[in-house]
This record gives sequence, structure tokens and C-alpha cells, in this order.
Amino acid sequence: MLEVEEAQQRIIAAIEPLSAESVSLNAAAGRVIVRPVAASISLPRFDNSAMDGYALRAADVTNASVNSPVALQCLGAVAAGSTSAQAVQPKTCVRIFTGSPLPAGADAVVMQEDTRVAGEWVDVLDAVKPWESVRLAGEDVKEGMLIARGGERITAARLALLGAMGIDRIAVTRQPVIGILSTGNELVEAGCPLAAGEIYENNRAALAALVGQTGGIARIFPLVRDTLEETCSALETAFAACDAVITTGGASVGEHDLVKAAFESLGGSLEFWKVAVKPGKPFLFGRWRDKTLFGLPGNPVSAFVTFLLLVRPAILRMQGAAELSLPGHPGLLAEDIHNRGDRRHFMRAVVDAQGNVRSAGLQASHALSSLAAANALLEVPPKTVWLADRQVEVLRWEF
Repeated sequence: MLEVEEAQQRIIAAIEPLSAESVSLNAAAGRVIVRPVAASISLPRFDNSAMDGYALRAADVTNASVNSPVALQCLGAVAAGSTSAQAVQPKTCVRIFTGSPLPAGADAVVMQEDTRVAGEWVDVLDAVKPWESVRLAGEDVKEGMLIARGGERITAARLALLGAMGIDRIAVTRQPVIGILSTGNELVEAGCPLAAGEIYENNRAALAALVGQTGGIARIFPLVRDTLEETCSALETAFAACDAVITTGGASVGEHDLVKAAFESLGGSLEFWKVAVKPGKPFLFGRWRDKTLFGLPGNPVSAFVTFLLLVRPAILRMQGAAELSLPGHPGLLAEDIHNRGDRRHFMRAVVDAQGNVRSAGLQASHALSSLAAANALLEVPPKTVWLADRQVEVLRWEF
């Protein structure tokens, strides 16, 4: 059996990023940037006002106060998107608005709340310092500066920066298409009646959601019965349409566990099929031509956790992402935690807003209620008891 880290390394080493494509910036959220992006302009492009008020020379109002206002002649106004033909001279000012270019000769802005207007004269009621309330050209971004790196994901905030550069299209890695198959004679589609011994299939929808959160495109295929012929046919169909295939069920050693045999009969190369982790020991990883098979356990919690630990990094790698790990942060145990088993246990946990960490409930591999309540994984070593108030590290997939 492989340790999780070795399994991760072997998977990542076997996968190369997909090809690049150009997309509209409006459609680029969540995509992974292919190459570095440098600023084509400075931000701000020009000195401008940080508020509505009056552009002036700070030296003219050094002693201004409510009891001793300084009167300045207003030469006009400059709105955002325009410029002023009037240069500020001693004892003059220009009406200005947030984002308006600073007129020549001015070196500060007094906010309008600190003024009193009488015709073309403005009484300034408070002193300002040089460059007060002025956004200086290039103080945020200088032309030529690196503003995005290859392998970074395009977040909403990064979209704002790229958009401010006037970028309308950007090179990103193609989104991987991930096929999802569930195998088992006991499985029934939602909405159909259940016979004795049957259960509703629930892995595909959950995994499709995780694939989408990871930047892939999920394709859900019909349920697969436990026959070698049907399993081979389903795999062949899914591989023809997808960059990688995830299966759930059929990954262990029972006589109805046929994914491994079907995959090898298609000519697939099985790299490994056991990982020393709880939940999720039976996990298949293989390559078929230039495509990948991830064989997950059928138990829903095992499928969910092994996706997070082993499939999620691979999907990110397909997109050329620089960061492949689940985000983690410290927390404080709010209760005692036990792992009496001989495998590392990735327990489902709940982390509250104060960073307190609790078990999400029953930790069995079939327990969906605790999975639904969880927002983090807590890795507990074998044969371990952790007492409350211990500092721990949690891995998050929900915030």
C-alpha cells in the first residue's frame, strides 16, 4: 500500500497540462493562466482625486480652519473622464470629483465637507498636506510590472486587475472533461422505485460538483451493471469522450469488483490500487493511452475523501495550476479526537468562525449526514488520541 504522499506524487508525475486556448475575460473566471501577464499601463494612469472636493495648492491653506477660513477663487470644474484646461495658480482652486485628473499646479485636494462656497469663491475650513487625497500615477501598478503568473487561477479580484489593463482575451489551459461512472447492481437512479436490497446512487452528483469546483467539466454517464462486458463498454465510451474517467465502486477484490479487470482488458496500464488511508484504501490509478483512470471506492465518504486527496490535485495539474493542495489552516480542537486504527484517518470535521474544530459526527465510510455537515478534513495519525485544546491543522474544501 502506498502512503498518500507517494500516491499523489506518482499521479502528478504521470499527468501533463492540457493545451492552451484563448478565452474572453468575461468567461475566464476560475480558469488557470498559461503564461505571465505584465501590466500594459500604470494604475492609476494619472494623478487623480480620491474624493469630491477642490484641487488646490497645499501651501495656500496651511493655516486654514473653521475660525480662520482661507478664500480661494474657483476657476472651474473637472469631471471624471475629462481634463482641466485651467492650471491652479496661487490662491485659486478647481472643483474636482472622485477619479478626476488632478489639474496642473495642484498638489492636494480638500474634501467638499471642509469648504463653504459663495459664488466663485470657496472658503477652505481645514488645512491639507501636500498630496493629501490624491491618488498618484503608478502608485498601485507600474507599467511592465508582473500582475499575474502562469499557473495562477483567475479569481474575481484578479479579473478586476486584468480588466483594468484593457485585456479582453487571455490564454488559459483547456478545462479537462472528466467522465463519472458508478458501478453496482444495487444502484438505482433517483426518482425510480426501490426494490429490496437496492439503494439510490449518490456519488456522481457529488463528484460532479467537486469536479466543477476544481475547474473541470463533469460528464455523468449512466449506471453500470456488474458485468465485465458492460463495464468494458462503459469505460470505452467514457474514455472516448473525456480526458479522464472517475469510477465509483468495483475497485476492491470481490467477485463483482470488475473495474480493474475491465480497464486492463481495454489495454489500460494499472499503476497502483491501494493507498494507506482511511476512508478509501481501495483506489485505482491507471493510464489508458494519454488518458487517466481514477477508480474510487463505492462508499460515498470514501469516494469524496479520495477525490479530495488524490483526484483533485490531478485535475488541477491537467490545468497547469501551480498550487495543487487543499488549503489548510490551524484550528483548536473543541473535543477529544481518537483514531484507534492502523491507517491515517482523514476525519470529517466542522470548523467554526472562531477556528474551533469538532468531529462532524459518525466517521464511518457510509455516513452521509456527517459528510454533509463537514467543511474540513482533519488528518489523525494511526493509534492516536488528541485531547481538546490541542492546536491542529485542517484541510478545507468549504469556507
